[in-house]
Amino acid sequence: MAIRTFQYRLYPTQSQKKALQLQLDVSRYVYNMALEERKLAWELEGKSVGKREGYLLAKQYKKTFPQAKTVHSHVLQVAIEDLDKAYKSFFRRVKAGEDPGYPRFKSYKRWHSIGFKQYGNGFQVDGRRLKVSGVGRIKVRWHRPYQGEIKTCRIIRKAGRWYVSLMCEVADPVPLPKTGCVVGIDMGINALITTSEGEQIHNPRWYREAQSELRRKQRRLQRAQKDGNQRKKKLLDVQRQHEHVKNQRRDFFDKLVYDLVQTYDVIAIEDLKIKNMVKNRHLSKSILDAGWGYFKQRLIDKAADAGREVVLVDPAYTSKSCSNCGAIFEGLTLTHRWVECECGLSLDRDHNAALNILKRAGRVREPERSGLPQAWFRSPRL
Repeated sequence: MAIRTFQYRLYPTQSQKKALQLQLDVSRYVYNMALEERKLAWELEGKSVGKREGYLLAKQYKKTFPQAKTVHSHVLQVAIEDLDKAYKSFFRRVKAGEDPGYPRFKSYKRWHSIGFKQYGNGFQVDGRRLKVSGVGRIKVRWHRPYQGEIKTCRIIRKAGRWYVSLMCEVADPVPLPKTGCVVGIDMGINALITTSEGEQIHNPRWYREAQSELRRKQRRLQRAQKDGNQRKKKLLDVQRQHEHVKNQRRDFFDKLVYDLVQTYDVIAIEDLKIKNMVKNRHLSKSILDAGWGYFKQRLIDKAADAGREVVLVDPAYTSKSCSNCGAIFEGLTLTHRWVECECGLSLDRDHNAALNILKRAGRVREPERSGLPQAWFRSPRL
């Protein structure tokens, strides 16, 4: 069995929005109380406090404060579990020698979701609506049917809009039939991806295209009176512009990944350390706009579901090595878009890099399978 998430837009009434906001506020307050308890226990007594103590704190708070009585106990327990996950991530980063980032108190600007742990206990699908404890039956836009059995859910507020994410247990996906095709992919900025077959996908530059409109909205936000209603509206405009750019990027990559997974048995890509690459102040905005991290993770996840293989290769010298003879191109810079070698090779540098990536994956030629020809050239319909 596998877990899949299905997200849908909610259309709560004004009274339902107030009820949802109350649940957000109460769960955030419990999170902050539990964090303070953990910090004080460690600083004053050297004692580590876990989830159990957090659950007891949430139970006590629910009994003491009248505004918490309408909030389902699972909402408070999920807030405690979120804090526990934050601590586990903190200790993992400390152990790995990374910047630890100690869990911090959440303001209303940094707390956007509540959770329920069990279907039928606090939430359930009621006809075409979602029934939520303490809120009522909320209108849902079911743009696609969910699959499997609903286990848990998250109700999320993003840019003034409400969504529900249903976590469902589904049957393991059936692997796709073999195609006998392999490909190497070079990720870039001018061309978003270049395949070992020479095909290039143009970089839409979503953020760059929206930057002028975003600047106008940010200037209007800066001119608005602080704490006024107009400022809240202008802030929502900015948030929704960012959300639109993110949705454009994700939609593009979801379609691209789908086509790659449908076409190729093996896909080789560079194992880029994006966190280090964005330290370059001249390229950081373009790298983040290109969405390499999302593309890489989405490709790995979807390939696993489809029974495909993604091979991560060392990115060192993929652009500076000749894909034909292996010679190193000394002095090659980012301004050089074409490579020529003494062996006679003359190629676009990104196409050359994609061929090197495919060679490093050890999949230049695949053996015949099920009567299929040897894998070499086949272009996806991108």
